[in-house]
Amino acid sequence: MQPLANITPLKPAGAIEVRNVGQIFKTTSQDVVALQDVSLDVKPGRFVVLVGPSGCGKSTLLMMMAGLRQQTSGTITISGAPILEPDPNRVGVVFQEASLFPWLTAEENVEFPLALRRVSKDERRAKAQDALKLVGLEGFGKRHPHELSGGMKQRVSIARGLVQDPPVLLMDEPFAALDEQTRMTMGDELLRIWAATGKTVVFVTHSLTEAVYLADEVIVMSPRPGRIVDHLQVSLPRPRTYEMLSGDAFGRMRDRIWQHIRKSA
Repeated sequence: MQPLANITPLKPAGAIEVRNVGQIFKTTSQDVVALQDVSLDVKPGRFVVLVGPSGCGKSTLLMMMAGLRQQTSGTITISGAPILEPDPNRVGVVFQEASLFPWLTAEENVEFPLALRRVSKDERRAKAQDALKLVGLEGFGKRHPHELSGGMKQRVSIARGLVQDPPVLLMDEPFAALDEQTRMTMGDELLRIWAATGKTVVFVTHSLTEAVYLADEVIVMSPRPGRIVDHLQVSLPRPRTYEMLSGDAFGRMRDRIWQHIRKSA
């Protein structure tokens, strides 16, 4: 029998562990160190936001968590196992652009990952309808992308990321292309979806206000080579309200993040 001390404990679904991760991009002229010695723990069900100056590697780190890019050094595990390639059973991804197929309806776009896995038509249609209902698009499943607003397209993209019910949802600046009013509305919608599903969310943004408003924790990264320079626990109560934006506590947390960004400018 294997000694108990040598048995690796099971990690709960949705736990993310990043250990000493580095990323070096090879170019014809010189090597570019994008990330250096990044370590991070994300507990299941937490909403964690990555911020930092442009080029600091936050999106690169997110893509490595998704299994879409492999790190040069270090390890990343999701739910206790290495993430070596995309695994929709563990990780869903929402990108900055909705990237919907224009010839498919909203419902068919959400179904697409399930169709690739040869899920039966009836099952994938039912799951797509449930996902669209969750993101507030019940009744819009037969619409094509050109019939939807920018915010609605992103809701379809979120539904597609959720349809396989992964414990982790990674989001790379999903609201960057939206106007301010729609962006705030989508932030509230995302918090509603997160509360309803209990997913672990890692969210990349350049907006410090958005970061503090959404997050349980904000991870601040340095300029290239990207390193973690601050880990802020957001103490604001939930549910979040717009009135919090003008409060002293909100301002202090946003200013703390900005001081790191300003120093790197």
